[in-house]
Amino acid sequence: MAGKLSPVVTLTPAPTLDRTYFVKNLVEGGVNRAERVGEELAGKGINVSRGLQLVEMAAPGVVPIGNADPGVLTRTGSDFLIPLWVEGTLRVSTTIVELDGPTTKINEHPRPLQQKDWDAVIELTEKTIKDSEAKWLVVAGAHPEIVETGEVIDLQPLFDRMEALGINVILDTSGPALRHWAQKGSATVMKPNAHELAECVGRDLNTIGDVIDAARELNEWGVNCIMASLGVDGIVAVTKTHAIHAYTDKVKVINTVGAGDSTIAGFLSAVATKPAENGAYGVGFDIAEGIAAAVQWGAAKVQQPTSGLKSIDNLVEAFVELIPDRDRPLGEPATA
Repeated sequence: MAGKLSPVVTLTPAPTLDRTYFVKNLVEGGVNRAERVGEELAGKGINVSRGLQLVEMAAPGVVPIGNADPGVLTRTGSDFLIPLWVEGTLRVSTTIVELDGPTTKINEHPRPLQQKDWDAVIELTEKTIKDSEAKWLVVAGAHPEIVETGEVIDLQPLFDRMEALGINVILDTSGPALRHWAQKGSATVMKPNAHELAECVGRDLNTIGDVIDAARELNEWGVNCIMASLGVDGIVAVTKTHAIHAYTDKVKVINTVGAGDSTIAGFLSAVATKPAENGAYGVGFDIAEGIAAAVQWGAAKVQQPTSGLKSIDNLVEAFVELIPDRDRPLGEPATA
């Protein structure tokens, strides 16, 4: 799939082999037997690429991946990825899905990269963008450390190259990396959830208005659009001049893992193939149409047991408020 044209390329700096155990009546501290076990090559950018296949969008995904398991791409149906093989093993993430219960996820720490490997990832990403004639890059997931320095990877050289090429960059990360890159203002779109956004601005978020005000701080730092994912409250997209709220009716939640990645895929399914425009929202793409699709795809994902989105059949209806109710309380308030 690497040779196909695509409007979207993804980069997952820290991919993972995602094993999901489906369990009935989990006994904490006891011995449990899984009803079944699923295995997927995952990581946030990979999940976006895989989701976009559902609308026949190639979306090649660049991944630095440990060479100790050379058959992992074929075994997990991940031949759409463009690997940079590095020394070492692939990290494993474990998800436990309880029948009619919560989802528990345990992630290994990202495998560190040598500086030469990270430099090669940037080169490979730029080449893939050019080969695909893409207009969007999604950089998603955890940021590994550099072996030689112990510091996390530096995205700025990648941002600089994408800016020179006129590429829109969606950055999906969390923790200190979220605040650091938000303050740099290098990404076009950032997609924090409510808790991540609260941490980023250092205050609690209790209403839709609180979310809008927090997102506007990130706009002032230079990020064109903040797509705040609010769980049961849908998504609020915020620019310097507009705020839009999209949501669906409540659905039965089976597995929340990968829901954020599915929202990005849904957003891109609606905007990535459209000509750039500088109309009502002034950012070059239709935010309202994008987040309407995003909440539909997110709702579809949480109703499915796997960590990746498998189907977008029978999407639920999306509701869009071009003038959000600022006083509406969040169903899941976020603490800083």
